[in-house]
Amino acid sequence: MMRKRIYHRFPHREIQFEQKYRYYSDLPFLVKVMASMDGKFGMFVTESVAQRGHRIQAKREISVEIMTNGVDFAPLNYENVDGIIDTIEPEGIIDFKIALKYSYLDGKYNRVPFKGDMYLVRIILESDVSTLQVKHIDGPYRTECGRVADTIIEELRRGV
Repeated sequence: MMRKRIYHRFPHREIQFEQKYRYYSDLPFLVKVMASMDGKFGMFVTESVAQRGHRIQAKREISVEIMTNGVDFAPLNYENVDGIIDTIEPEGIIDFKIALKYSYLDGKYNRVPFKGDMYLVRIILESDVSTLQVKHIDGPYRTECGRVADTIIEELRRGV
């Protein structure tokens, strides 16, 4: 059974990043790539949470969710992706929620979490053109929408 994976409250007029890309595969493959991003992390430099004006080295971890029924998002990862891709059409629109969880090491090397960022990501695939739309919806905006899009495109180029 094919499900609509479109978030009915997607903020169309407030998109902060939109770009079209050539894309020569289908949505099930794209969903597989998105699932492979779940749990990945990288390091970045950002302003300290505790000391204004100080820069810290922080960890940024990705968590991916996929729209299930127009109102709810569900986790998307390596464990559950095979059951999900059977419900995905080759072309169309799919909405995701991406959470970036941030943390840093304190002076005693304890990992300290701090407020992360949340994004809505819409991917529209028609013919060989993929349109990627990103909207920041919660958090201090330590990562720009374009950086989120770049990460998705890098993963698509790399494949699963």
